[in-house]
Amino acid sequence: MQFKDYYQTLGVKRDATAEEIKKSFRKLARKYHPDVSKEKDAEQRMQEINEAYTVLSDPERRAAYDQLGSGYQPGQEFRPPPDWDTGFEFSSHGFSPGDAAGFSDFFSQLFGRMGGGGMGGAFHAGRGAGGFQMRGEDHHAKVVLDIDDAFHGATRQISLRVPRVDAQGHVTVETRTLNVKIPLGVREGQIIRLAGQGAPGYSGAPAGDLLLEVHFQAHDRLRVEGRDLHLDLPVAPWEAALGDVVAVDTPGGVLKVRVPAGAQSGGTLRVRGKGIPGSPPGDLILTLQVVLPPAETPKARELYATMARELPFDPRRSAGR
Repeated sequence: MQFKDYYQTLGVKRDATAEEIKKSFRKLARKYHPDVSKEKDAEQRMQEINEAYTVLSDPERRAAYDQLGSGYQPGQEFRPPPDWDTGFEFSSHGFSPGDAAGFSDFFSQLFGRMGGGGMGGAFHAGRGAGGFQMRGEDHHAKVVLDIDDAFHGATRQISLRVPRVDAQGHVTVETRTLNVKIPLGVREGQIIRLAGQGAPGYSGAPAGDLLLEVHFQAHDRLRVEGRDLHLDLPVAPWEAALGDVVAVDTPGGVLKVRVPAGAQSGGTLRVRGKGIPGSPPGDLILTLQVVLPPAETPKARELYATMARELPFDPRRSAGR
């Protein structure tokens, strides 16, 4: 996927005001609109201009795009940094995948899921201008939690960045901090709904909700799939060969797990119900890794030499080579 410099596409500086962006878009649209333009690449250029304007004219998308920085060159191979959009609060005026069908893969990767894909407001009969009230829009944000929170529940202080347009037409980012109760057994992709924390309602109608989409922080030992928890389990050669009961440290506590005799590296053990809590709970899936002790002492070298003499074992023949 190639990086796209939307500011370069519209011919504006990165600190351009909303009015300057609109003015440049209109000028380019008059030049490249396929209905009037005689440029050979008018249709392609108009798609690029529309895509750039879709991002830069929207304070939320523009603030998120600006976070990527200016260190990338147009056409440079690009992959979004992990969790690059974490902590940005977006309103729900998103669009469906069909709305972005004419845009690039770059656009779809960055913005295809932002905003939840639908209006969160709802009309309510009652007093107010025009004889109606409207519930506030729902807002959306992606938050990253520790896996431990899923096992124990927690109350976390979460800071969200909220894009705004100031009086001069520049995009600014405000921060608001909320205390959020993380439920026991929360899973990847789950939505935590904070009632009344979205946009204010119109003419006295209720405020919208804030929808937090849960993701887990990358862990150096653990990997999550649904409610299942995957963990590499190092074992000594004698534990694998003879079988043993070993201690396994998990976010839910220390477990005693039986390693069967004759276990091999790469084999798996499934411990039912010891993954992320829930109804039903997930499983703990252990991938065995047989670890050899180093031959750093005379005694260790002697033991290895004895094994070489006494054990009729050829690992290459055992592997079918």
